[in-house]
Amino acid sequence: MPYNEIMKLLTVSDKEIPIIYSPQIKDRFKDMDLAVSSGDLSYYYLEYIISTLDIPLYFVRGNHAKTVEYGVGGSRTEPWGAVDLHKKVVQDPKTGLLLAGIEGSLVYNRGRYQYTQAEMWSMVFHLVPALMWNKIRYGRYLDIFVTHAPPWGIHDDNDPAHQGVKAFNWLIETFQPTLHIHGHIHFYRPGVKTETKVGRTVVLNTYGYRKLTLPDLAAYPRPKPRDLSQKAEDAASPNP
Repeated sequence: MPYNEIMKLLTVSDKEIPIIYSPQIKDRFKDMDLAVSSGDLSYYYLEYIISTLDIPLYFVRGNHAKTVEYGVGGSRTEPWGAVDLHKKVVQDPKTGLLLAGIEGSLVYNRGRYQYTQAEMWSMVFHLVPALMWNKIRYGRYLDIFVTHAPPWGIHDDNDPAHQGVKAFNWLIETFQPTLHIHGHIHFYRPGVKTETKVGRTVVLNTYGYRKLTLPDLAAYPRPKPRDLSQKAEDAASPNP
């Protein structure tokens, strides 16, 4: 995509949508630059998005994620072709977007992708050095924070399985990403609050799917795609 062009994202979570898992996806979402999954979706569903739209997809696992999923081509422990964001800070080479993520929910029955508040704090602190480096290198900490669970007191519920994560509040208040995208909280009626502004961060529940545009990021300084490619070539060279 041209440098500083408005970016378009497809975000998905928790529920498979017929218009996405069908040939209609090519018409409805043909202009998307990348996709983001906030968890609890089948790997084959995410692989369909990647292969049909031919765009990058970044994901975190939800609390109901399978350890192994079986499909065409055999078993897999993650969707083929996708990038796992859990406890990582990455830059998308096509758009220059800075992304980070944390998987799972709060613990309620000791499932594989469930964590205590203390464990969530530890994983968030694990991201801090890379976020600080982003600020030095790119002039900003983070563009998109991707989680399955919501922040504490924002879009969450009172039951143990669906309470929010306190460490996420600290991260978005401290590092102010443009978006915090989460899933986990299902809703079945209109009027449920799914979008909340916290400082300069918009917190979005992406249950089902959303089509997003990021015009604000066009003004941010970030490497052009060709600059990123040159850096990759330099890193691969024996004599950089």
